[in-house]
Amino acid sequence: MSLSTLPRTRPRKPLLVLASVSAVCALALSACGTTSTDASAKEDTSTSTSGDCAEDSSTTSADPVSVKDDTGHSIELDSPADTVVSLEWQYTEDLLSLCVDPAAVADAQGFTTWDTAEKLPEDTTDVGTRQEPNVESILSANPDLVIIETTSRDDKIVGQLEDQGIPVMAMTGADGKDPIGYMKDTFSTLAEVTGRGERADSVLDDFDAKVEESKKAIESADLETEEFVYFDGWVNGSNVALRPFGQGSLFGELGEELGLKNVWTGEVDPAYGLGQTDIEGISKVGDANFFYTGTDDPESEDFVDLLKKNDIWSNIPAVKDERTYAFPSGIWTFGGPKSSEQALDAYVDALTK
Repeated sequence: MSLSTLPRTRPRKPLLVLASVSAVCALALSACGTTSTDASAKEDTSTSTSGDCAEDSSTTSADPVSVKDDTGHSIELDSPADTVVSLEWQYTEDLLSLCVDPAAVADAQGFTTWDTAEKLPEDTTDVGTRQEPNVESILSANPDLVIIETTSRDDKIVGQLEDQGIPVMAMTGADGKDPIGYMKDTFSTLAEVTGRGERADSVLDDFDAKVEESKKAIESADLETEEFVYFDGWVNGSNVALRPFGQGSLFGELGEELGLKNVWTGEVDPAYGLGQTDIEGISKVGDANFFYTGTDDPESEDFVDLLKKNDIWSNIPAVKDERTYAFPSGIWTFGGPKSSEQALDAYVDALTK
């Protein structure tokens, strides 16, 4: 079984190749283009720091910037970036957490739907999809920095923007060896390039405090088992495809930070820790608690509805014992500190209420 990086989906990121690209794109409307999901229909799980930013007293550096991106390329600016275009939801969230309103973003509606950790200003310019942003729209924003997620500076968009003299910061998006550390480092790098280091320290201190608070809540709970698997999924024809978040995944590691044990041992991709299985495969994890994010998309069939009709699923210990927990919609599984705080709250709420 091989691993492949496919176009970004709602849960996004590399999927094990068990289905065609077109089937994977059915995972959500944002899979291979713009998102048309009605964000107003979503449950509000926002922990937006917009109020914090209104009262933010942290200083903004005016010093020249010299920062290396994940490809080793040096970003040299005479002063911190002020007019920033973000081509990936993680960086859009991070900028907002840093009290920097992006000048333009890719797939604004998708961000509003799937990432409720921060509130994007309604008048933010949308430059198209994350897979194929419109270069002319990006240039029209007159940015002093564009942030893109890619593993190579040979990316076509990088070249097109640099040909026009636009500095481009290329970030790889994940590190399966230390997903939480990478998430925090990425946030700090964006803070450095925008001169918001003091603000970043405050946000990361809040995250660390949330981790400790959540650990204590889990330690105090009388859990039947500390083993767990977190997954999302989609409907592939008449079948259910599931994507477990194994070792090296951000959500998996957040669970383990709380003292839980991620017991998914199947193959995962090395960067994001994501696997792929079916109902029979997920049934082999023993007595583990199940955490998942449903589709919650009015134009896509919810895989959870099909799971409930399956006899194998019904006989899994976690299902029989009612230890399956749905995370609130709108928590971005590949986000920054604020999305991660939402995930910690979801774990604690599920296991202690």
